[in-house]
Amino acid sequence: MADIRLEVPAENSVLEVLYDGTELYQQPPSMSENLTQLARKIDFATDGEDGATEDKKEEEEEEEKQPFQQPHWNLEGVRNKVRQALTEMSVLHDLLVIVKQKPPQYMVLDPVLSDAPEPKSYMQFLALKKSLQSAASILINGADRLRASQAELGRPNRSVLDFHIELLKLRQNWRLRKVANNIIGDLSYRSAGSTFKHTGIFEVSKADEGAGPSNALTPGGTSPMSPVASRGTPASSLRVTVPAELEGSAFIFVCIKKDEEDICSAQLQSSDYVSLGETPWQQKLERAQNVLFCKELFSQLAREAVKLTPSIPHLVVGNQITATIFPGIHLLVGLCHSDGKGNRTKPNNQIQAGSSNNTVVGSSTGILGPGTVNGLGPSKYKHEHDLEHSLHQLLHRVYHQSFQHPLPHPVYAPMGMSKRRRAAGPEGMERNQIIQMTKEKTLLEQIIRQVQHNFLRLRTMYVIDQLAAEFKDPLIVSHWNAFNSPTQSCVKINIVTQGYESVLRTKLVIHIYERTLKCICRDGKIMTMSFEPQELRNLIFCQISQHNMAAVQGLAKYNGWTVLSSEQNIGTGAIESLGNASTVILASPSGNKVIGVHSGPHQRISLYVSSSPRPDFYPSTVVNEQRWEHLGTAWQEVRHDRMEGRNFLNKMELLMAALTA
Repeated sequence: MADIRLEVPAENSVLEVLYDGTELYQQPPSMSENLTQLARKIDFATDGEDGATEDKKEEEEEEEKQPFQQPHWNLEGVRNKVRQALTEMSVLHDLLVIVKQKPPQYMVLDPVLSDAPEPKSYMQFLALKKSLQSAASILINGADRLRASQAELGRPNRSVLDFHIELLKLRQNWRLRKVANNIIGDLSYRSAGSTFKHTGIFEVSKADEGAGPSNALTPGGTSPMSPVASRGTPASSLRVTVPAELEGSAFIFVCIKKDEEDICSAQLQSSDYVSLGETPWQQKLERAQNVLFCKELFSQLAREAVKLTPSIPHLVVGNQITATIFPGIHLLVGLCHSDGKGNRTKPNNQIQAGSSNNTVVGSSTGILGPGTVNGLGPSKYKHEHDLEHSLHQLLHRVYHQSFQHPLPHPVYAPMGMSKRRRAAGPEGMERNQIIQMTKEKTLLEQIIRQVQHNFLRLRTMYVIDQLAAEFKDPLIVSHWNAFNSPTQSCVKINIVTQGYESVLRTKLVIHIYERTLKCICRDGKIMTMSFEPQELRNLIFCQISQHNMAAVQGLAKYNGWTVLSSEQNIGTGAIESLGNASTVILASPSGNKVIGVHSGPHQRISLYVSSSPRPDFYPSTVVNEQRWEHLGTAWQEVRHDRMEGRNFLNKMELLMAALTA
């Protein structure tokens, strides 16, 4: 198939074709030539349709009369047309200059005079008088303010601080805006992502000189400025007005109860003392914001408690949430609010049951009982700073996740997808793993998990301390890891005998989670236990028994005794309630004495000694070693509790020395 070439036609015409085939094109016209061509098409002499027809008729008559004459110059007609156009443009320019010039030098335009309205001098006088009165009042008020401010600044000891200076300090810590003639502030956490319904708006105004600072009230209702003013500190010139529902003090009370016994508690509240370095409005705003924080936190916890469907349903009664973390162990979360006048106010929480498993009772009773101190909470509970820190940290995390989404990778990916979710495809995750990844724990669930871990950690600590106080031989030393997470802790337990640390040291590590314990023993065995304390006690009992047996064998090697047999699980003797008993049989260097040690997790250590029936031994063809003569001998029990020695290993060392001699 032949190729078809499509060429653009030449824009310029061909003037000449040379013998070698070169084509010479006509050059495009210049701007002046192009203007000339266009000017030939314009008839500048025509004024209108009538004038054009008359001129055409006259020209036709003249052409008929005069013969056609060839112009002497080709551009003569163009020159005449351009000259005529230049003349007309010059006239138009002169006319515009005459009209626009002020004052006019060539022409005067007289306006058309109309009848002047009748003057109303009385109305003009009243308007002028009113304008002068308003201006005079503004000037007088400004002068009075300047005079008062100058007089206030001139005093050596001022009793009231400057309003504008205090307002500047207020703006450094709080969000303010001006609405009409009022100054409005914001106490809420909306800038951090909060969606709480309360506005949290407070009003700032100038305090009256004779009224004094009305916003300087401590939680007890006394004015902190009375001792301050006696020292010469000027009073505040700001008056801060907060909503009535945000006045006073409030805190979230978290308590772990076992039946009727209170184990530990934590609370969130602002400091009750008044710092002399802070202004009264700063203290009042901080207390009001703390009340708003507590109400928002409890409102969110109450909504989540209603929506969750655990095996044991949560109970929401008024300002109290009850959740079961372990059998017989309950978590109480309550909102306590005092208005600062000795009355405990408890706003009702409008909660609707989202599930039939949960119970909501519309009662306004709180968790404060007769054992409270000034209406601000019980004093008999042990304060846990870990739970207090966890509540702040969890709420901050919720705020941060509400408006801080991870950036998309790549840029056209959807917003809000986490890094693990983006890697689900390349890593080949299953459907169940992806579903578990999308599920997020609520704030109440996270608090329950942390409270479970905190309770299990306290219970583990109590069991270890109780065993350490119960057993003086061997010693139980625990080392708690300081680098813990809110839901995981670690403790290292060393079982040693005093004075024989170099002989043997039994180590085990216990990891504490929310509902389980994981123990890593010295031999590398890993055991998982539940939250029951008896399982941990049984484990430590077994480790103590194994430590005693291993320590006896190590001590025998140091003293030159021989380990004849060692059995960790012996099937003879009394049956153990937990595990099996272990035995060790030791022989003296000469072989005429044998010691048997029997120990169990729940039994005390028993010692038995066997000696050769004959003092002298002569080997024969049947019995070639002296140790075989102990087979038929009787074992005698040793009352080691009546022996001298600090501990069991010390008594064993003395016994070995006596039998060897």
